[in-house]
Amino acid sequence: MKKQSQNEQDLTNHTKLHPSHSHLHNMVIYFLFFGSGLVVGLTLTFYLPPSLQFSQFSSAIQETSSPTSPPPPPLHHPPPPTAMQPRAGLRDYLRVENNATHDMTDAELLWRASMKPKVEEFPFRRTAKVAFMFLAKGDLPLAPLWELFFRGHQGLYSIYVHSQPSYKGTFPKGSVFHGRRISSKVVEWGKISMVEAERRLLANALLDVSNQRFVLLSEACIPLFNFPTIYTYLMKSQTSFVESYDKEGPVGRGRYDRHMMPLVTLEEWRKGAQWFEMDRELALEVISDRVYFILFKNYCKPACYSDEHYLPTMITKHFPFKNANRTLTWVDWSRGGPHPLKFIRLDVTPDMLNRMRTGTECIYNGRPTNVCYLFARKFTVNALDRLLRFAPKLMKF
Repeated sequence: MKKQSQNEQDLTNHTKLHPSHSHLHNMVIYFLFFGSGLVVGLTLTFYLPPSLQFSQFSSAIQETSSPTSPPPPPLHHPPPPTAMQPRAGLRDYLRVENNATHDMTDAELLWRASMKPKVEEFPFRRTAKVAFMFLAKGDLPLAPLWELFFRGHQGLYSIYVHSQPSYKGTFPKGSVFHGRRISSKVVEWGKISMVEAERRLLANALLDVSNQRFVLLSEACIPLFNFPTIYTYLMKSQTSFVESYDKEGPVGRGRYDRHMMPLVTLEEWRKGAQWFEMDRELALEVISDRVYFILFKNYCKPACYSDEHYLPTMITKHFPFKNANRTLTWVDWSRGGPHPLKFIRLDVTPDMLNRMRTGTECIYNGRPTNVCYLFARKFTVNALDRLLRFAPKLMKF
């Protein structure tokens, strides 16, 4: 019995290893497990698809490197498809605003208006218009007559009004003149500022590519025919209408300044009425001129009235073939003096209006005609009621 207990004790002591031996034993077991796992992992990589390998690898990196990373942002739904925008073509790009005012300086305006396309054919259909340019001191007292004249012909005309800057009046919303005042400067009778105002009106009208004929009128002007007649007369004309003639005496050649030589000689000096009508090509030449305008600004001073000499002289010298050398605005100079006769209320009769309309012979497109004047002046505001009574019947508007 004692011998058996001794044998069991020896067996127990034999199984208890030295601590160093136990540590070595554990290391061996650890490497065996690690090696087995490595072999299994390498084996699986040959059978898993590459994308799954990368995603699992990325997930493992994210889990180990940023365990506190925020959750992914919520998915945003794509915006609903927008409606197709209408095409903004050349016609829209060139469209002129209903309001004629702008902030351009005169230099900027003249530069912008002087542009001319080399391709003359328009890439879209357009309707040619007549630009009616009113050079006024302030109000347009005969506006009710003009309203009747323009009525029903929208799209065939444009209106531009140059008033003194001090004038603060406005036209009602329903008027054809509403919003048609251009940016203006002070105009003094007989001075170069009058020509500057004319060029300013032309330049503003040239901004609209549809304007093909340009008429300068005053607040005292009336139409002598209805709109279709005047529109057809101007559109079919082969010339412009700037009065130009050589006049002896103090109010003609007597206003010439020899400092204008050699650009303008005495023999080239011309005079004519201020109220003109011209086509687009000639209007471009006028607002682009930098030579004769400066010459007249420097040497045509009172009592040399620039508005009576600048255009007649320049156009006769350089563009005589474009001009009919007559005005389309009837005036009465029978009394003499610097201003024509004014017509008051009792002067207005059907006979008087008919004399203005067809009482003269002239040449139109190479043929004789008795329709020489399309407009007339100078009518006062107290003549308006009789004009409204007689004119629509005579002129059919």
